[in-house]
Amino acid sequence: MPSTILIVDDHPLTREALSSLLRAHGFDVVGCASDGAEAVVEAGRLQPDLVLLDLSMPGVDGISALPKLREAAPAIRAGAAGYLLKTEPPEKIAAFLDGVANGEAALSGAVARRLLDQVRTGNGRGSGVPDAIAAALSAREVEVLLLLDDHLGTDEIAKRLFISEHTVRSHVKSLLRKLGVSSRREALEHLAVARAA
Repeated sequence: MPSTILIVDDHPLTREALSSLLRAHGFDVVGCASDGAEAVVEAGRLQPDLVLLDLSMPGVDGISALPKLREAAPAIRAGAAGYLLKTEPPEKIAAFLDGVANGEAALSGAVARRLLDQVRTGNGRGSGVPDAIAAALSAREVEVLLLLDDHLGTDEIAKRLFISEHTVRSHVKSLLRKLGVSSRREALEHLAVARAA
C-alpha cells in the first residue's frame, strides 16, 4: 500500500508539481494545504503517513527568513523526520520520502553536514555527540541516543520521531552493538565519558 502524503506549500504551482512528482513515484497524495493553519486541519482530517511542509512559508513558526540550518534544527527537534531543500533533484526527493516512510531520517546533503556538525559539538554546551561516537552511528541512531540522553522512554522517542516503538527498539539495539555496550545506561555512560574527554 503506497504511503499517503499531505503537501503544504503556499505556491499552487509548487503543490501541483510535487503532487505530480510524488504520484509518479508511487505515493498517494491525499491532500494539499496552502498554510500552517489549513495543514493542521487537513492533517487531522486525512491522517497522512507523511506531511511535506514548506518551512519557508510565511506564518510557519515565524522562521521564514532564517538560514537553512536554523530552520532545520528546530523542526527536527519538534519531531520532523527530515529536512529537504527544494533544489534537490525530483528523484532524490521521492527517494528521501520513501526512506522517511520506512523510518529513516532524510536530510539534504549540505544541511545534513552542517546539522551533524552542530549535533556533534552541541554548540559548545557539552550536550552534543563527540566525533568518535557520531562516526560509528547513523543519523537516526544519533537522534535516538540524544533522546535517550534526555531521559525519554521508547514510547516517547517513537512519538517524537514519528516512528514505531519497534523501530526505536531496533535503533537502540543497533547503537548498543555499535558502541560495544549492553544497555542504555552503559550507552549514556559511554557518551558522558566521550564528552568529558
